[in-house]
Amino acid sequence: MKRLPVIIEEEIMGRILPPDKVAGILVEPIRGEGGYIVLAPGFFPALRKLCEYDILLIADEVQSGVGRTGKWWAIQNFGAEPDIICIAKGIASGMPMGAMVARKHIATWPRGSHGNTFGGNPLACAATLATLELIENEYMENAACIGSYALSRLGQMMENHPSIGMVRGIGLMIGIEFVESRESKKPAESLRNQIVQLAFERGLLTLGCSKSTLRISPPLCITKKEMDEGLDTLEEAITLAEENINHATRFSRSSA
Repeated sequence: MKRLPVIIEEEIMGRILPPDKVAGILVEPIRGEGGYIVLAPGFFPALRKLCEYDILLIADEVQSGVGRTGKWWAIQNFGAEPDIICIAKGIASGMPMGAMVARKHIATWPRGSHGNTFGGNPLACAATLATLELIENEYMENAACIGSYALSRLGQMMENHPSIGMVRGIGLMIGIEFVESRESKKPAESLRNQIVQLAFERGLLTLGCSKSTLRISPPLCITKKEMDEGLDTLEEAITLAEENINHATRFSRSSA
C-alpha cells in the first residue's frame, strides 16, 4: 500500500495519518447547509487522486443529486467519479426514500446484513419511479436551462444591490450570500433574515443556510415565468430590507 506524503497528510487531514487508517472521505459536491458553496474546479480530481491510496470517495448527494444541477449527480460537474453515492429527498419528490449506490466490489454484504423498518414501501417506490422518469425525460434539462437563466438574472441584480456579496451555484441549486459590505465580506445575517421574512409576507418561501446565505432551490419543474415572478418578489424584499438597514444605521448615527 502506498503512503501519502507527510505534507499532504498534514494539509488534508490536519495531522499525520496513514491511508490504512482512513476508510473513506465523505463530501458534498456542493455544500448544502454550509452555504451552497461550489468548490474550485480542480478540487474533486485532486481528491479522487488522493483516494487512490485505498480510500473510498463518498459523495453525499442528498441535496445536490437527482437532477438538481442539470446532471444526475452534482459531482459529474467536476470530473470525478465517486465510489459510493448517498441519495435521498429529491429521489421521490418528498416521499420517504433513500438509497446508497456503490461500486460492485464494495457492495459485497451478505443477504440480511442490512435491514430497515420501512424498506420496500410500495407508495414510495411508485413515487420514485415516476420522479426518475420525469427527471430523465424533462426536468433535468429544465434545471440546467432555468438555473442558468436565474444565475444570469441574479448577476444583474447584484449590480443594484451592494448587500449581495456573491451569487453561486449550478442548475437549480443557487446560493445568494449577503454581506455588510463587499470590502469587509462580513456576513449580514440580520439582513438575510429580514429578506426571508419580507419575501414570506409577499408569498415567496425562501430558506437560509450558513450565516448569511439564502438558497434558491425550487422544484425542477419550475417555469421561466415562475422564476421571474419569484426573483421579482425576492428583489423587492431585498430592496426593502436594505432600506430598513440603511434607515436604522442613519438613525443610530444621528442619535449618537
